[in-house]
Formats: sequence, C-alpha cells, structure tokens
Amino acid sequence: MTEHSPHAAVPTHLLLLGLRGSGKSTLARIIARLADLPFIDLDEHTLRDLGVSTVAQAWETLGEPAFRAAETTALARAISAPDPSVIALGGGTPTAPGAADILREARARHSVFLIYLRLDPDTLRERLASQPDDPNRPALTGAGAHDEIRQIFNQRDHLYRDLADLIIERATTPEQDASNILSVWRSQAQ
Repeated sequence: MTEHSPHAAVPTHLLLLGLRGSGKSTLARIIARLADLPFIDLDEHTLRDLGVSTVAQAWETLGEPAFRAAETTALARAISAPDPSVIALGGGTPTAPGAADILREARARHSVFLIYLRLDPDTLRERLASQPDDPNRPALTGAGAHDEIRQIFNQRDHLYRDLADLIIERATTPEQDASNILSVWRSQAQ
C-alpha cells in the first residue's frame, strides 16, 4: 500500500476505484459490513437512474455518453450524502465527463477517501479469464474484455494514481485487504 496524502479527519465516504476485475465491489461490500456502513455500487445506481438493467443495454439503447453523464450525476449524489458510506465506483467512473473534477473537489474538502486497486494488466487478465466474458459489460475498445485490459490500464492508470489517497498494488485476501483499508481510513482521524 502506498499512502498519497494524509487528512485531518476521517472522510465521510470511502471510494474504491480500479479497472474491471480489480475487486472494487467485493472489497467495498466487505468493508461496509466490517464498518457497519451502507454499501453503494455506483453502476447499480446509474442503471437504476437510466431505467435499464445492464451497462451493455444502457450503451446500446442510450449510448455511452448518456451512461457516462448519468454516472457523473449518480457519483455527485452519492458523495453529497451526509451519512458515511462505502462506494464501489464503476471501472470507468473517473473518466466520465466531470467526474474526476467532482472527485478532486470532494477530496479537497476531505469528504472522500479514494482507494485505487491497482492490479497489473496480467493479473486482471487472469482474473477475467477465469470468468466468461460478461455480456452485461460492453467492450471498451472493440476488443474483448480479456484483450483490452493492457490498453485500458495504460489509458487510465495515470488518472487513477492522481486521484487516489491510497494505492493497493498487491492484493492479499479480500478480507485482509478490506481490514487493511479500513484501518488506514480510520487512521486518517489521528
């Protein structure tokens, strides 16, 4: 783990960002359970707002720009809530128009703590290879999810590193990672 910048108080919301297959939703659920906080899956909120059931359906019927705009709106709403929560961002949330600025502003106000689950492309590819291509997730580059990982990693890594308060580069078990993240998040108040 690499700490990016200390804060004076525990931020209201803990956000996990990373590429598809990095474990954002899994870890966020565990952290939320350990901390007795609500869990928010930003993709689920975005889909609900759009009235569709999958990201692929949203992209097919409404287009990626409409999905990304709704994603930015869902992000702003989630992090403006006064009660603490643990939020799993969509893999591309920070790339949605205006989303990175919203995250930077919230970070400057110390209302969010951002964890980047930075797994190398080969590890992500192995994780995705153990699962069939998810028809509910559209390909981002025209290649299949397994083939596009390195390209997407290279496109997004700098932005995600810039946004993160903490970068986790080597995963242990989900439970241990969740416990470590929760400890670091809580230590921000000290």
